[in-house]
Amino acid sequence: MTQATRTIVYTCPYVPAEWIAAHGLRPRRLIPLPVEGESVAMRMEGLCPYARAFVNEAVADGAADGIVVTTLCDQMRRIYDLLVRNDGKPAFLLNVPKTWQTVAAQKLYVEELKRLGRFLVRLGGRSPSSEALAKTMIEQEGFMQAVPPRNEVEAHGVPIAVVGGPLTQRDRVLFDLIRESGGCVVLDATETGRRGQRRAFNRRRLVEDPLLELADAYFSIPDASRRPNSELYEWLKMELARTGARGVVFHHYVWCDAWRAELARLKEWVGLPVLGLDSDGHSETNLARSQNRIRAFLEMLQ
Repeated sequence: MTQATRTIVYTCPYVPAEWIAAHGLRPRRLIPLPVEGESVAMRMEGLCPYARAFVNEAVADGAADGIVVTTLCDQMRRIYDLLVRNDGKPAFLLNVPKTWQTVAAQKLYVEELKRLGRFLVRLGGRSPSSEALAKTMIEQEGFMQAVPPRNEVEAHGVPIAVVGGPLTQRDRVLFDLIRESGGCVVLDATETGRRGQRRAFNRRRLVEDPLLELADAYFSIPDASRRPNSELYEWLKMELARTGARGVVFHHYVWCDAWRAELARLKEWVGLPVLGLDSDGHSETNLARSQNRIRAFLEMLQ
């Protein structure tokens, strides 16, 4: 009887699913659902609700054989410390350079992927050849092209872009509130939406050096944490024009310094009405406040 394929869970978009799959393991990007009760990380002051929800769900997931987190934010660094102290599932911390324009930063990311590969081999994976990696990347590219985007499915209402960091499954009620208030989300520019997706692979470079092309495709994902983060605004400029958004709903968690700092800059730069929403990730009062503010914002745009 063959051994079941082991599953590696992660949530950060800078973890390449193809790299995990090429090692013969099953990648699963976990978008957490906050739950109450026993947990690895209780409601600690200053701990991001998304990070807390992720670590609790990852540890409780009986199908997860390993957990990968990144240094994209300080909150996830704290999560890694909790995972190590919990002494449960094997955990790996992938260093993602904050700077992105230098060759040295790109080389460091490639070396980190190789280090992740050694971790995956220790968990029962196999080190892939260049041909095997290229085959996995081509197969995944075909799958992504066959699946239509989920972000632009609404047809009526004021076109709205949602911008910010990641959203838990529960916080995606934000899209329902926008629709119920007379809007339609034409661009999901959150980390767990379109913005958190890698670019399409360059087929020629994929054949010549698949690992380098894989790293470049993921390392170019725009984010507020990058230094400089000009690529985020270049991407937003293109996508806002393409989708015809008339307003922006900007969401961040109350302890997310990286995204909170971008709100004022976005209001100055975007040239569209912007509604800033913060969330503690679990308060019913917070949900009611967001509902009222979204309704007023959409009424202004109609």
